Amino acid sequence: MSLRKLLVLVAVAVVVGLYFALDLGRHFSLDALKAQQAAIESYRQADPWLAAGIFFIVYVAVTALSLPGAAAMTLVGGAVFGLLGGTVLVSFASSIGATLAFLAARFVLRDWVQERFGERLRTINRGVEQDGGFYLFTLRLVPAFPFFMINLLMGLTPIRTTTFYWVSQVGMLAGTVVYVNAGTQLAGLESLSGIVSPGLLASFALLGIFPLLAKKLLETVKARQVYARWTRPPRFERNLIVIGGGSAGLVTAYIAAAVKAKVTLIERDKLGGDCLNTGCVPSKALLRSAKFLSHVSRANEFGCRSASVNFSFGEAMERVQRIIRQVEPHDSAERYRGLGVDVVAGAARIVSPWEVEVTREDGSKQRLSTRSIVIAAGARPFVPPIPGIEEVGYLTSDTVWALRELPRRLVVLGGGPIGCELTQAFARFGSQVTQVEMLPRLMLREDVEVSALVAARFRAEGIDVLLKHQAKQFVIDNGEKILIAEHEGGDLRIPFDAVLVAVGRVANLKGYGLEDIGVTAGRTVDTNDFLQTNYPNIYAAGDVAGPYQFTHTAAHQAWYAAVNALFDPFRKFKADYSVIPWATFVEPEVARVGLNELEAKEKGIAFEVSRYDIDELDRAIADGEAHGFVKVLTVPGKDRILGVTIVGEHAADLIAEYVLAMKHGIGLNRILGTIHIYPTLAEANKYVAGVWKKAHAPQRLLAWVERFHSWRRG
Repeated sequence: MSLRKLLVLVAVAVVVGLYFALDLGRHFSLDALKAQQAAIESYRQADPWLAAGIFFIVYVAVTALSLPGAAAMTLVGGAVFGLLGGTVLVSFASSIGATLAFLAARFVLRDWVQERFGERLRTINRGVEQDGGFYLFTLRLVPAFPFFMINLLMGLTPIRTTTFYWVSQVGMLAGTVVYVNAGTQLAGLESLSGIVSPGLLASFALLGIFPLLAKKLLETVKARQVYARWTRPPRFERNLIVIGGGSAGLVTAYIAAAVKAKVTLIERDKLGGDCLNTGCVPSKALLRSAKFLSHVSRANEFGCRSASVNFSFGEAMERVQRIIRQVEPHDSAERYRGLGVDVVAGAARIVSPWEVEVTREDGSKQRLSTRSIVIAAGARPFVPPIPGIEEVGYLTSDTVWALRELPRRLVVLGGGPIGCELTQAFARFGSQVTQVEMLPRLMLREDVEVSALVAARFRAEGIDVLLKHQAKQFVIDNGEKILIAEHEGGDLRIPFDAVLVAVGRVANLKGYGLEDIGVTAGRTVDTNDFLQTNYPNIYAAGDVAGPYQFTHTAAHQAWYAAVNALFDPFRKFKADYSVIPWATFVEPEVARVGLNELEAKEKGIAFEVSRYDIDELDRAIADGEAHGFVKVLTVPGKDRILGVTIVGEHAADLIAEYVLAMKHGIGLNRILGTIHIYPTLAEANKYVAGVWKKAHAPQRLLAWVERFHSWRRG
């Protein structure tokens, strides 16, 4: 830090220190100012310009130094100078003082903050550069955040000083008028009976409801801007149109029909979306067959001398399709029409905020008007632009289900959940699988020990796990397909017969009119806490909205999207992501809810760890699955659960007890006091609670109890 910056910082610190050391704040309390009201009023009458000047300078100083007392001075400004005079003085003094605080923070701290946290602040900086004035206006208009903090924090951003000043001047004006008006009413308070005067009560009521009114006004202004170029239909044919028939779309439509709204669900492909057709259902069916084969190979562990199985990979894949067909009626058009949903097969295009055009399978088109729209268009596998990938051909989690012959040599790109699940499944069917991951470990979102357990199991099953290997190029050499992967500066050639790309999924954002009407989107559709897009009557849910791409979170979001779309502005709810569980269905199975150690450390959240190793659990030993652990993070010294990771057999089922506990504030003490059937895997949840209890046993009390028992023995 330069000498000039240091001197400014020291000077401000000295002034603020003297303010508190000399207890100067007592002169700026409402009681003190009220007591001096008569003297201040007489001084104003004697020399109004000087009184106004002194008040102005003091107000600027208090605001510039971020000292308490501005609110009380605003009330007194109204009491002494009246509504017009007080508003003018306070409005300009507060804006100038705020700008001085803004400039001080910028001069002293901005360079240091940007140098140290620039990468983390990149998104914020970009947003402020584009819409900083609007953000600031929102904060000024709805004073839920202390104004002095806004002044200081804005100084650390790229917003222009002139923009900061005039937006502050305009944004704080309405609040200033409300406070000054309250001050004019306080000036007339001469007895206790005056407290119930209509004028004073109205002023304080306005103070209370002003933030709500301001917020509503801001929403209305913003909505008018975004709808300005569109003509709203005089009436609507539908209450709700849902685009996409996956998990989010189906649940949204179901809820709308359940509350007797007129809803249309549009799907251009197959109802059920990825989960039914290419994701959850087929993958779990395939994993079950693969697990059976793994048990056959472990026959001697279960007391059998040997076991063998005659199988066809093609028949196993046909079984997958049979299971899809068996589950399909749950998501069928017939079922949903029976529930009251208008199901339309066709391609949707949003042509205005209230109109959707449907191109049906026969080519005919229909335009439907609706009060609200929910976008549930899902996501698709991401295929990176690796040179040569199109020439060699590739599989994804969407297309792999068409296979009927087992690839002899399979390369799997990606070490996330999808890549890991399919890697293990194909290896158990007999493919020679090479898993290529550019990061230092598999399943990077999980704790290091979890990644290590999964990688060790994969290698034990004959999978070649290549970490820190980046796919560089695909080539065909003498008719053989080869992946060239870069590792530590050198190239590794990996021959293969098929490659499965599983490096993530991207939201479906094109092809149905988002770009035409200007719905804002980045990697996903941009939504607020209520799942609204920049058009308040257009919502998004599921994979297309993020932040979690799970079937169960899509259904969870669908409730909020449906209810908010149907009942706003009368009632709406913020989407709750506080307790989101997920699982990766490899063996050992991995399930998690809340924080793990990695995230807690990244966020600087203090925690304690209680761990129980499942290799000590009777049922796991009896089942031949004595591996894995239950790990619970708690608040230090308390049994409140911050997060749980379970690795082992049926981990995704075992985690449900902790999801319930976290959702409803149940701690480890109550889990310990709950009867669990013996022998079950669920006992592990009770035993880890016992580990926590043992670590927090009241040692001093136990020492006294020991003496008590000794005394009773004589």
